[in-house]
Amino acid sequence: MTRRRPSAGRTAGLDDLVRRALEEDRWRSDRTTSRLFASPVPSEGRIRAQAPGILSGIAAARAAARRAGLRVVRSARDGDRVRPGATVLVVRGDGRAMLAIERTVLNFLLHASGIATATARAVRAGRARGRGRGIEVWATRKTLPGLRDLEKAAVVHGGGRPHRRDLSDAVLLKNNHLAFLPIAEAVARVRRSARRGETIQVEVRSRAEAIEAFRAGARCFLIDNAGPAEVRRIVRELRSHRARVWIEVSGGITPASIGRYRRTGADAASLGALTHSAAALPFHMQIRPVPGPRGPLRRGPLPRRG
Repeated sequence: MTRRRPSAGRTAGLDDLVRRALEEDRWRSDRTTSRLFASPVPSEGRIRAQAPGILSGIAAARAAARRAGLRVVRSARDGDRVRPGATVLVVRGDGRAMLAIERTVLNFLLHASGIATATARAVRAGRARGRGRGIEVWATRKTLPGLRDLEKAAVVHGGGRPHRRDLSDAVLLKNNHLAFLPIAEAVARVRRSARRGETIQVEVRSRAEAIEAFRAGARCFLIDNAGPAEVRRIVRELRSHRARVWIEVSGGITPASIGRYRRTGADAASLGALTHSAAALPFHMQIRPVPGPRGPLRRGPLPRRG
């Protein structure tokens, strides 16, 4: 079963996210900095990790620096493993701009890196030990509004898969759809209009529902809110028919509990906890003045860039 990965070419979406985040913090109206410095202050800013983890959000941090007119001197890469004290980004330019965007940049890094780190932990726990193939780690649509692409990318940086980006990405019959129609009728309706090769996935919560969906022609299943023993029974039933099936499990699974599903025979586990409950990974920005020409003394806001 295939799923779209976040496109590396979505630079327009990233730039828009950065623009909105900076405007939310009114970065050009820093009342403190504008009263301290009336002219440009040549400076260097270094962002360092304060805990071990997987780096994510660096693309957004770089975009924010560029929008503020800063020059990126050195940068780590999304997906890099970092240790406490590791420098992940170095920028140079007007110190006033660094002070103005500091919190926004750190917010991107701490949130995205927290997701990537939690994902990496889940991936390790889901790997098979000894015989067996383990279970893949997938994200869900349980993302913060406006931050979906950032969060889905962070899951990829941590070694997971992004799963559906949005409602147009796949056909998934969930329990609230099935509240209106029996499983067999719902599957039949979507199959009549399905495109060639299109996957139809059905959410099931019991062995009986799984059998009903299978008999209706479904070959892709989402087992929701079932414990490992029940998942194992449903998987065994579905695979006993000598038809190729793909099975996902979900419902309250966390990086700490995914190991219990490793040997159930399911192909993947989708974890909302990766995006809605991941602990932040802390970063710190140190700004210092560097030798360089200063502009004439004048009062006014930061220069408008981009």
